[in-house]
Amino acid sequence: MARAALSRDAVVDHALRIVDEEGPDALTLSAVAGRAGVATPSLYKHVRNLAELRVLVSGRVMEELTHVASEAVLGRSGDEALRALMDGWRSYAAGHPHRYSALIQAPRQETAEVGNRLVGIMLAALRAYGLEGSAAIHAVRCLRAAMHGFAVLEAAGAFQLAEDLDETHALLAHMVISGLHPPR
Repeated sequence: MARAALSRDAVVDHALRIVDEEGPDALTLSAVAGRAGVATPSLYKHVRNLAELRVLVSGRVMEELTHVASEAVLGRSGDEALRALMDGWRSYAAGHPHRYSALIQAPRQETAEVGNRLVGIMLAALRAYGLEGSAAIHAVRCLRAAMHGFAVLEAAGAFQLAEDLDETHALLAHMVISGLHPPR
């Protein structure tokens, strides 16, 4: 890539390719510069340091995950929306395991806007259950923990028993959804 074509977005694109191919630990400024065909100091016009690049990569991954979540729940509500959200989340994480592992889990000021959009999508998916205020926030946290936990364990190959993972994920969705319905 010619130096003139380098931009902040292009730097993130190169970084994502490295993450996809080699994992987040392989992400260095030197590796990105090599990909871009420039000297490492040229990257400092676009990113301050590796820490900022990691935040930018995480932000891009969160944007992608937000898009997946939005598409999953679009036109759906209640149980159907939550099941689709959980399936979409799992599908993204399984299809992009290195990107997903590059997602910074702790709240960051730089990714707050997209993080708020993702939370908003989850809150909208939970609206059918009549949850409001702190009850809705607790439900979002539980939903995220279930989706993230399954995704991380699956990506790590931690489910070694012979039972079908699709069945396990369907059971997880059923358990989460059942827990949101008011007791009879």
